Amino acid sequence: MPSDNQPTGELSDADLALIKQGVGDKSSRPATPAAATGDATGEAPSGEQSGSVVTYFEAKGFGFLRPDDGGRDIFFHVSRLAEGLATDLRPGARVLYELGMDRTGKMAASSLRIPPPAAPAE
Repeated sequence: MPSDNQPTGELSDADLALIKQGVGDKSSRPATPAAATGDATGEAPSGEQSGSVVTYFEAKGFGFLRPDDGGRDIFFHVSRLAEGLATDLRPGARVLYELGMDRTGKMAASSLRIPPPAAPAE
């Protein structure tokens, strides 16, 4: 019998599923309603989202990014940078990322990448 009265630390079912699967494994993650509505852009078919760097502490190797669709800023660590250079992680830089969990179970960006600059229109 489910008990909705117990505090879960404000984690959704999708967040709990991620914790059970581990940070990097999203192969069997069900689509959430928020992800289902994000398909209108056509830019992120694999659950990838876009945002921009708000702060980056190069000496510590971490920072925060702001999602394009709003919401809370998201923590990221340079070790999750899959494509691009760490020197490109400056405030205002555009990034693509997937949501995951850090090793403490908090929401964090994973598979962070810096998209190539758009080709100039001729």
